[in-house]
Amino acid sequence: MDRLQIVNTISRILDEAKTAVLGTLDETGRPHMRWMTPALVRGRPSALYAVTSPKFGKVLELAAHPRVQWLIQTPSLTEVVAVNGTINVLDNPAVKSEILEAIGSRLRVFWKINPESSDLVVLETVIEEATYFLPMRGTRETVSFAQES
Repeated sequence: MDRLQIVNTISRILDEAKTAVLGTLDETGRPHMRWMTPALVRGRPSALYAVTSPKFGKVLELAAHPRVQWLIQTPSLTEVVAVNGTINVLDNPAVKSEILEAIGSRLRVFWKINPESSDLVVLETVIEEATYFLPMRGTRETVSFAQES
């Protein structure tokens, strides 16, 4: 499996599942997991995007520890992808608009807990590697996104 194949797999699973679990560490190194609504954006195949409020605790966690893991799975749990990367917190109006266009319709829960639509930042996960796991077969394959020199 190469980068394009794993990106296509992530996209297909996200289209079906709509959500994924984001794992972060707080300032003391304690892990935190939360359901999020990430998306891949056309033309940016090496990054996964989500939105959050700048007031939420995960923004402070990411300032202390920007390395994260996403767990993306089919609803039937027949396919699982673990994505490791580093998150950049972006507060750029053009990027916000682009990401909201990609995932805005799937943010029902986010809008309930953060009704102020202008009060958000984009979480850009620069993918370092992704591991594709087929639990019923017991097989896994890891794809590195590191630039080859």
